[in-house]
Amino acid sequence: MKRFILPLLVLLFVGSLFAVESDPSDVVGYVKYDLVAGNNMIAIPLDCPWGWASDLGMELGEGVVDQISIWNPIAQAFEAAADLGGFWDGDFELESGIVLMINSYDPITFYSLGDLPTANASYDIVAGNNTVMIPLNRSDLAWASDLGMEMGEGIVDIISVWNSTAQAFEAAADLGGFWDGDFELSIGQPLMVNSYDTFTWPNRSVSNSLRQSK
Repeated sequence: MKRFILPLLVLLFVGSLFAVESDPSDVVGYVKYDLVAGNNMIAIPLDCPWGWASDLGMELGEGVVDQISIWNPIAQAFEAAADLGGFWDGDFELESGIVLMINSYDPITFYSLGDLPTANASYDIVAGNNTVMIPLNRSDLAWASDLGMEMGEGIVDIISVWNSTAQAFEAAADLGGFWDGDFELSIGQPLMVNSYDTFTWPNRSVSNSLRQSK
């Protein structure tokens, strides 16, 4: 199994977003997220070494990160795990591919670092808002409009990205084939997707066609 030395990777690629697109378990890599003071949206694209939100919070810094939230698509709201002085109220389990909203008091850098997951991320979309991450094998999705059209014209009409500077979501909206506010995508990027229907994304046929094309 081919592997790279992680510290060397970090030294060589600091300052950029990096992940390796390959078959699962071939290589080791990382995806970097620069967090500001305030709310930040991240994902965990690689194998998740943290069992719980509290584990991630303590690693990011006690007194630095005091709240980690996950989107509940059924309730259509974020649900938070909050640090109450060492005890995390509302703690929840983490897994690879999960999307999180993190509140930080200081600018910090977060690395999702490790092995590629054994299976690429997949999401059960409900009617309403949903959080997704661009899987590590989907560099073919260059724009929000590409994602919207793949998910289904007339099914997904708004795709939003979190602007940590403005502390607000910014949306690309389908105006009948023209996507107003379209923005570029990158692997590992967390997004909010509005859907009118239920489906699984990426579906098996998309994943299989990608593997066969390599």
